[in-house]
Amino acid sequence: MSFLPSTRLTRGGLPLAGLSSGDHSGQSKPGACPAGLVCGCLGFDSRTARILGQPGRLQEKGSGRRGRNLKEWLREQFCDHPLEHCEDTRLHDAAYVGDLPTLRSLLQEESYQSRINEKSVWCCGWLPCTPLRIAATAGHGNCVDFLIRKGAEVDLVDVKGQTALYVAVVNGHLESARILLEAGADPNGSRHHRSTPVYHASRVGRADILQALIRYGADVDVNHHLTPDIRPPFSRRLTSLVVCPLYISAAYHNLPCFRLLLQAGANPDFNCNGPVNTQEFYRGSPGCVMDAVLRHGCEAAFVSLLVEFGANLNLVRWELLGTESRGRRKVDPEALKVFREARSVPRTLLHMCRVAVRRALGKRRLRLIPSLPLPDPIKKFLLYEEN
Repeated sequence: MSFLPSTRLTRGGLPLAGLSSGDHSGQSKPGACPAGLVCGCLGFDSRTARILGQPGRLQEKGSGRRGRNLKEWLREQFCDHPLEHCEDTRLHDAAYVGDLPTLRSLLQEESYQSRINEKSVWCCGWLPCTPLRIAATAGHGNCVDFLIRKGAEVDLVDVKGQTALYVAVVNGHLESARILLEAGADPNGSRHHRSTPVYHASRVGRADILQALIRYGADVDVNHHLTPDIRPPFSRRLTSLVVCPLYISAAYHNLPCFRLLLQAGANPDFNCNGPVNTQEFYRGSPGCVMDAVLRHGCEAAFVSLLVEFGANLNLVRWELLGTESRGRRKVDPEALKVFREARSVPRTLLHMCRVAVRRALGKRRLRLIPSLPLPDPIKKFLLYEEN
């Protein structure tokens, strides 16, 4: 199973909207193609972006006509209205620069109120987006809040299937992410996009953003059902750990995120809701999260956490493990020692009871533990907060 993570191309927290083709000085050139933004929004590499940005190089599919302007083509294909109706982009432009007074003034008019959820190409942009999506990308929390209060839909997706919350997380804007979550944004992003806010926060090590997502009910495991509301007769089996938030947090050695995911109920073995087919895993790839932690040279703390949260140590072919080179890294000697000791010493009954209780509750109900009629020390014990 392949996974295509979203590209993040930003400067100072903002998209590279003002960069022209081949020019990364930050000075825009009228009519030039900002290669960075094309790459980030449409998934093109820089060479393709430069080609597309040159007049006469873009050919409309099926028409045989050349010389189409890329920005005009994007407007025609993806904007909500015909090109002639998308010339007035003041609402979108104000959202991009964080001009709240202009937003207030424009949205006093009924014509602009009806366009608050309109996807359009704004002054420095190329990908058609709603004003809310633009403000969330740039991290203008006050504008995000105002647009929501004026009726902006929080979970509308762009042509890539990205929600406003997802782009806020990708660009590291905690305030905007919190505002969207409080307004009811889906913490899992959109099922039309293959990455999730949780996955990205885990990859880049933003424990603060990850904690906010978890607080609002984000799923910390992978769900392979394309339509979660309608269970299909079959579902895709997990054939690679790369899609798992727990795996990616370990691969990038983000221990705080790793701990948060486990505390929130992430599966410590495969981090997946659906069926797993280890026979389809790539040859030589890790067979479970513990295997991945050891192979990536993670420190002993990662191993200890997996042991504490009930990982199945028998899934790892420990007799083949050693401190010799495994790909880019070497197995951490201390981590390997902790793993082997855990394999040789039976878990205590207390440890096994905690794991069993948490599994019986299920990850969706772990947050209800503080409300149980139990002594505080037991609640903290079940939540791994005793230390």
